[in-house]
Amino acid sequence: MKKVDYMAIAEKAMIQIKKGAFLTVKSGDDLNTMTIGWATMGFIWRKPIFMIAVRDSRYTFGLIEKASDFTVSVPSTDMHDEIMFCGTKSGRDVDKYAACNMKTVNAQHVKSPIIDTPGIHLECRIVYKTAMDPSSLAEEYHKLYPEKDYHTLYFGEILDCYDIG
Repeated sequence: MKKVDYMAIAEKAMIQIKKGAFLTVKSGDDLNTMTIGWATMGFIWRKPIFMIAVRDSRYTFGLIEKASDFTVSVPSTDMHDEIMFCGTKSGRDVDKYAACNMKTVNAQHVKSPIIDTPGIHLECRIVYKTAMDPSSLAEEYHKLYPEKDYHTLYFGEILDCYDIG
């Protein structure tokens, strides 16, 4: 494992995230991984922050609402099938880890584990969350929410960022 500066890998990570990455959340004994394709990385409140968006219709939403942290695993190997599966199947209905033959590894600073795969891994402590207010959303973006299942935004302070080769 090699520690990396989150801003040094930000562009590379965002390119991969557009193709899909794994958001993993653990709350009590409940654990789930979902695919994310939207995120933001930056510097807010004098801290490195990774912001994710989770729709309230997702199984992960119930977990992250009770959690204090999350991890993001950005694979450097081809995990297209796993990314597609975790983005189209719900943890309510299927054990994604068994179905995809994926394993987790304990994170170093948070309760939520990382996906055991080569790539960039971020460990984040939730410092702020806010539900989207549809009345404040630009009109052209409403088409992204035909089911009216708007995102809640979770701002995670990046506690650790590393590359597992």
